[in-house]
Amino acid sequence: MSSAAPTRVPESATVPAGPRPSLPATRPGPREPRRAPAFLWALPPVVALALVFLYPLFLVVRQSVSPDGGGLSFAPYAEVFGSASFRSALVTTVWLAAGSAAGCLVLGFVLALVIAFVPFPGGGLVARFIDVFLSFPSFLITLALLFVYGNAGMANGVWSEVTGAAEGPFHFLGTPWGVLLAEITYFTPFVMRPLLAAFSQLDTAQIEVASSLGAGPLRIVRRVILPEALPALAAGGSLVLVMCLNEFGIVLFTGAKGVTTLPMLVYSEAILESDYPAACVVAVVNIAISVGLYGLYRVVSRRAGA
Repeated sequence: MSSAAPTRVPESATVPAGPRPSLPATRPGPREPRRAPAFLWALPPVVALALVFLYPLFLVVRQSVSPDGGGLSFAPYAEVFGSASFRSALVTTVWLAAGSAAGCLVLGFVLALVIAFVPFPGGGLVARFIDVFLSFPSFLITLALLFVYGNAGMANGVWSEVTGAAEGPFHFLGTPWGVLLAEITYFTPFVMRPLLAAFSQLDTAQIEVASSLGAGPLRIVRRVILPEALPALAAGGSLVLVMCLNEFGIVLFTGAKGVTTLPMLVYSEAILESDYPAACVVAVVNIAISVGLYGLYRVVSRRAGA
């Protein structure tokens, strides 16, 4: 039995030699547009901030070390720090700001408690009015107090008509206590606003449980509400402290004699005395204190989530 002969492939079936056909080339996708570096976007606002704020601030600092005789010297600082008027203005500014902040904290906490937890007709309207009150200028509140408690105000007029006296007994607006009252009246809503926001997030079930367990109102406030309100109190108090430190309009409009704060001292040295180096020294001190307190306010606000 013979084996089968191998099958031969015809020459016509062989693949001709030569270069293989190339596959069509893939077209590249559209190129992404080049984006400008991030610092170019930040450059315009930085330049605007430098021209509007930083450059004038630099001029104030430079003027504070430029005495009238020329050159650079820290003699204006030594002269201002050694003056009794500066020390008195610094003490007055600090105690007025601290007293106003403390008064705003106490009064704002009580009023916010009433608005948030004591139902009464028009409570929502009062809460909205607080937001509007924040936009009022400070001199407007002082002017209103002058109409009521000024030397020729309504209270003294009523007293004179009733008693027949030549003048009424209300003359405290021209004293530091009048400035303190005006600042507390104006800045209390700045404490109430964060407090009302904090109270709106308070779980009322905690209050109901505490009340069902026999806790009285004062104990509920001390043990349940106050711990939740501490961050908002700290944030609002820090903000009021910073604002009272730089308040100028209230002190000016009350006309309180002998009440000189740091902003008033800057005005007196620059406008009345034309002593610009001394005015700039006081301004630099006021700025340094304000920036320090503002940094404290930002830290407290960040921790409070405000």
